[in-house]
Amino acid sequence: MYKKVILIVLILLVSPVCFAVDRNDLNIEFFARFNDDYLFQYVNEAIDNNHNAKQVTIRVEEYRQGVKSQFAKELPSFSVAANYLGVHVPKFNPNLQVKDNAFILPFIVNYEPDFLLKNRDKTKSVKKTYEMSKLDEKSAYLALLSDVATVYTNILQYDKLIEEQEKIVTNYNQILKDNNKKLSRGVINTTELNNSKTNVEQASIILENLIKQREILLMQFAVLIGRGSDKTSDIERGNIDKFEYNAVIPNEVKSDVIFSRPDVNRAEIALEKAKIDIRVARKEFLPTFNITGIWAFNTIAPGSFFSWESSLAALLAGATQDIFAGGRKVANLKFQKAKYEELFEKYRQTDLEAVKEVNTSLCIIKHDTEIENKIKEKLLSEDKNLDSANKMLKRGVISKTQYLKSENSYMNQDMDLTKAKSQRLVNYYTLYKTLGGKI
Repeated sequence: MYKKVILIVLILLVSPVCFAVDRNDLNIEFFARFNDDYLFQYVNEAIDNNHNAKQVTIRVEEYRQGVKSQFAKELPSFSVAANYLGVHVPKFNPNLQVKDNAFILPFIVNYEPDFLLKNRDKTKSVKKTYEMSKLDEKSAYLALLSDVATVYTNILQYDKLIEEQEKIVTNYNQILKDNNKKLSRGVINTTELNNSKTNVEQASIILENLIKQREILLMQFAVLIGRGSDKTSDIERGNIDKFEYNAVIPNEVKSDVIFSRPDVNRAEIALEKAKIDIRVARKEFLPTFNITGIWAFNTIAPGSFFSWESSLAALLAGATQDIFAGGRKVANLKFQKAKYEELFEKYRQTDLEAVKEVNTSLCIIKHDTEIENKIKEKLLSEDKNLDSANKMLKRGVISKTQYLKSENSYMNQDMDLTKAKSQRLVNYYTLYKTLGGKI
């Protein structure tokens, strides 16, 4: 028995500290399906370097050590104390030799036999807290990876929008230049020229806002992956036109997947913990059993310090029962029962929210995909108009200004398609998070 106890203690003391999240549990392979060379790399970089996520992982380790600390209370404790004793003893018997100054060295063993399994239940309760912290960790990393992918996709979107907006600004500047010539020849009036200037200014403002938003996103992205916000120039990225999900997004999801989400599992474990806490509160009404053993060496009596004659040995075993505790135990039991009822209602609400979030994500993906398809159809019409305008320009039927306006109209429509595509892809990340990574 003692060998087993010593072995368990040694295992607890030498077991390594592990600050790492299970990547397989996060299904990071999902982010390798977007035909992009960089997203998967950045997702792994965020897992390794994001400081907020690391805080959650370290907190899990704190709760893990808490389980060990509580488990240690189930084991015997062994202590030693060094004491000086100064005492004056009346000389009732001249043959009794007792020193006035002494040194006492007691070895003390304390053990609370867990006949009622109260301490075992307390350890189980703490372990449930540890399990909940692991689920909190998973939720934090799922949110982190979803944010990384969302910001990265939006950066790709702004790259494309800025590229096309620059072309629009160039076209409007060319139109303004042509209108200046037309005004000098008296072909147009100043109103048309001012409208051209306004178009240039508005397009330039839009371009500046796009550039500003991209810079903000780049700094946000750098922090998400654990880099400094001044390292945005080092962020390599792909192209939104080639960026696409290479697998199939499900139209429906099994209930087993929904109810295995971290938040749902956490709510279940919280209920289990509450049941254990109620059981512990009931056992507080029962006696507490204690065993105390003392073996003390002293220099009061004659004889060598570590001899049997100079030692005192005692063994105390008994049970302690509170007679009156001011209603504290009754109040604690009622508190734990009320807490269980609260957590039960929270669990039911969490189930409802989980189903709603998944259905909402699937609904949004469905409709955003339809919207994107309609924009594609509209873009095809604009493409035909642009091709027709190009042919008319070559035949001299329309002016260069009219062609540039047609080209701007096409690029505006293409920008709308880029936005719709980005929104659809972001919806995939949301679904990934709402399904707990099981997509």
